[in-house]
Amino acid sequence: MMNRAAAFAFALLFVQCGHAAAQDRVFTLPQPLGTGDTAYLEVKLGAIGPGQEIEITTTGGRTLGVISPHGIRAGHAAGTYTLPLPADAISHGRVAVKLMITRSDAAPRMPNADEVRGVRVVVSEAARP
Repeated sequence: MMNRAAAFAFALLFVQCGHAAAQDRVFTLPQPLGTGDTAYLEVKLGAIGPGQEIEITTTGGRTLGVISPHGIRAGHAAGTYTLPLPADAISHGRVAVKLMITRSDAAPRMPNADEVRGVRVVVSEAARP
């Protein structure tokens, strides 16, 4: 009986870890960062519910930003938002982020494809002499 309980607990832990990893999104920078260049995360939102926000964190839990669209007509796309990526969030030309929909009266959850229509990393090059 004890072995079954231990196996069930291990299986539950394995499923939870696999589910958490599925929430992470890894993006490769389109080009290496040069001196003075800045990387941004561009998030294209579809329709989201009133009072909902998109929280963007690194997979380590560091908050990169929160998108809080207001004044969007119900059922309409919320637009495209750009967040700067700190250099220390980028490793080997990649950044790993987690996007969650948050609301004050509900538990955070992963957005669906209709709510977050696209995410990409863009690089703004510094002016070169």
